[in-house]
Amino acid sequence: MKPFFLALALLAGCTAVAQEPDHIYRDHISTVKLYVSGNPLAYPIWKLNSTETLELHFDDLDPVVRNYSYTYQLCNADWTPAILSQFDYIKGFSQQRITTYRNSSIAYTRYIHYQAVLPDRNCRPSRPGNYLLKVFADGDTSKLIFTRRLLVLEDRAPVAAQIQQPFNGQYFRTHQKIQFTVNTAALNLVNAAQQINVCILQNNRWDNYLHNIRPTFMRPGMLEFNTEEDALFPGGREWRWLDLRSFRLQSDRVAKVDYAAGKTDVYVVSDQDRSRLRFVYYLDNNGMYYNATLDNNNPLWQGDYATVHFSYIPPGGGPIRGKDVYLFGELTGYGDGGKGKMGYNEATGMYETTLFLKQGYYDYSYITIDPMSDHPRPSFSDTEGNFWDTENTYTILVYYQALGDRADKLIGLTKVNSLTARP
Repeated sequence: MKPFFLALALLAGCTAVAQEPDHIYRDHISTVKLYVSGNPLAYPIWKLNSTETLELHFDDLDPVVRNYSYTYQLCNADWTPAILSQFDYIKGFSQQRITTYRNSSIAYTRYIHYQAVLPDRNCRPSRPGNYLLKVFADGDTSKLIFTRRLLVLEDRAPVAAQIQQPFNGQYFRTHQKIQFTVNTAALNLVNAAQQINVCILQNNRWDNYLHNIRPTFMRPGMLEFNTEEDALFPGGREWRWLDLRSFRLQSDRVAKVDYAAGKTDVYVVSDQDRSRLRFVYYLDNNGMYYNATLDNNNPLWQGDYATVHFSYIPPGGGPIRGKDVYLFGELTGYGDGGKGKMGYNEATGMYETTLFLKQGYYDYSYITIDPMSDHPRPSFSDTEGNFWDTENTYTILVYYQALGDRADKLIGLTKVNSLTARP
């Protein structure tokens, strides 16, 4: 009977159902962060078999202690589940319970803060690639709470890259072009066009990532990627900011704060359209946020929550026809599940929305989406504008599938900045 049950376990692992990446499935879960230990603005990338660690943090706004656990799902470069059993890519137990949690204190909002250090020595990825971290309740993987992307790297293909201004006059002032080479000397390549797959992220975003990029030139031990169309991104503009590290000390972006028994409402200064303004550079966090306080409190379990009211004044004093407007950034999960969608208020002539946010420092922007498009994509053109001069960070991911492999391996990764990586 043992071989029979082992076969069932293998079959269950190989027929995994795709889960939506970076998605929160429960309304009472908030402020989910997965990052390199000590740096809340760093994307979760772990080098295989290294001593590096990642931190997972999240709050449960329903303050009842629950049994939460996590597991890993190996995925291909396009985030479809790999046809492999968990025995093939997890070393140790297939799931691990989250045992570190603490009740909130000082804050008006009651919540329980959960945290974990990944990977645990008893449950860790054993091969490179894209992983979906799945957090679930009561030891039952069908009770999914949220998912987060995680990259596991085995560095075998060095990447050299630079940012260029496009030659095409249509994109010359608004887009940024990435030119790069991949050193494949350590790989056993038979057909590079089929075995190598390259993806590029702009500011750690997956909503507009470029994938299936194929080499322009191939020579022994080297692949060159240099076309005007395949690795081209709209530049966008430096992100807006909101300092919510204190609800008592009101920052320059806060219009007013209403204090009531057990709750706080923060009204942000109404934002103007920037698409027609000249470009101005300033330092930002490229759409991300981090939790912090100015009151000498621990932001993890002593940081408070507030209902934050955002408003955007569209150009022309009326709604943007044929487009939906979204508040955009890591604070809304980059539009995950329609979060951040704004409604037009005829009385005020503004788009408005509210978010329940924890104390911290937030970057955000406004984008439009054409709901009638077959492939709707966020656009800064109507609200922020696109500029070649904008500071952006690009992550180049190189995937490799050896002959006989059933999943893509992440074997090359580099980050380049549009300011420091210019020729």
